[in-house]
Amino acid sequence: MIVGRLLGWLIVLSGIAVLARDIMVGVQTGVWAPIALGQLWFDIDRSSLNLVQAVVQRYISPVLWDPVIVGLLYCWAFLVLLILGAIFLSIFRRRQRRLF
Repeated sequence: MIVGRLLGWLIVLSGIAVLARDIMVGVQTGVWAPIALGQLWFDIDRSSLNLVQAVVQRYISPVLWDPVIVGLLYCWAFLVLLILGAIFLSIFRRRQRRLF
């Protein structure tokens, strides 16, 4: 439970950091163009992106990669990270203890 909450907060903070980066780039260039999740992943570690693509297409389903995952990789990175972090936090939230 605590690991899930910690991971959720880490993902949320990553989303906030990416949003701050997008805002700084927008202020410098004068154009609001947030980074896509796929571009961020490619910039961080392109070999793992290629590996995930190969594994999904070969061992899971090629149909899952192209319309589903590629569509997700085109979304704004900060938004995907914030939503994913919120999902983790809601799944692993603290439960109220019942007295009876």
